[in-house]
Amino acid sequence: MNQRAEETWGGVAVRTLTRSDRGWLARALCATWGSIRVVSRGRLIEDVTRLPGFVAEAPTGSPIGFALLRFEEDDAEIVVLQSLGQGRGAGTALLDAARADAEGAGCRRVWLVTTNDNLHALRFYQRRGWDWIAMHRDAVCESRRLKPEISALGAHGIPIRHELEFELALHAQDSNRRPPA
Repeated sequence: MNQRAEETWGGVAVRTLTRSDRGWLARALCATWGSIRVVSRGRLIEDVTRLPGFVAEAPTGSPIGFALLRFEEDDAEIVVLQSLGQGRGAGTALLDAARADAEGAGCRRVWLVTTNDNLHALRFYQRRGWDWIAMHRDAVCESRRLKPEISALGAHGIPIRHELEFELALHAQDSNRRPPA
C-alpha cells in the first residue's frame, strides 16, 4: 500500500489508515459486522483492523467511512468497505482511493465480495463501473463454519447464502510490478 497524505476524492477527504485508528475501527466493525473477523472466498481473516486501508473523513475530521485492503500477487481485494452514513460520498471516495492505490502498486484488478442480500451494494458497485463477475453459490453457508457469527438473515429479511464477486479491471502501465509485502 502506498503511503499518501490526505487527498480529496469527489469532495471527500480520504487519508491512510493508521494504527491509532484501530480502536474506533474495531468498534465500528463489531457494531455493523458483529466481529473484527471477516471471511472472503473461504479465507478467514482473524483481525481485519491490521489490514492497510483508508479512512474517509467529514470536514470536522470525524470518520465517515473506511476501506480495508489485502494485496496478493497482482490483485487487490477490498476486504471491507463501510460507509458510516449513506449519501455523503464516502463509499465512492474510498473506492477511488483503493483503485488508485492498487494501480500505484501495479495490480491488474481490484475485487471485492458482497452477499446476495446486499441490494444496495449491488446497485452501488455497478453504477460505479464495477463488473459482477461471479456468484459463489452457498459460499456464505460454508463461511459460517469459519465464522459462526454470520447472520442467517440479512437486509430486507433475505437469507444470506451466496457471495457475489465484483471486480474493476485496472490498466497498470507496468504489469510486472508487485505490491509491497
